[in-house]
Amino acid sequence: MTDEQLLERIAIDSKVMTGKPVIKGTRLTVEYILNLLAHGATPEEIMQEYDSLSHEDIQACILFAAKSLEDMTFMPLAVETV
Repeated sequence: MTDEQLLERIAIDSKVMTGKPVIKGTRLTVEYILNLLAHGATPEEIMQEYDSLSHEDIQACILFAAKSLEDMTFMPLAVETV
């Protein structure tokens, strides 16, 4: 599946979840899915909990986050002292 096909699975609508990116046809935000993954949930566990989701939906969330960060410049959160 191409990047474009995956990203078509993500929708942004100001009337759904206050405009946060969601998996199309759901109220599951990209942020929520990424948070589940960050806290150790596997894609299989997420798909078992939300049976309408596919592996491609989860991939789309990860790709959306990666694309969102492409052009950002980051500053260190803390300055190291020597």
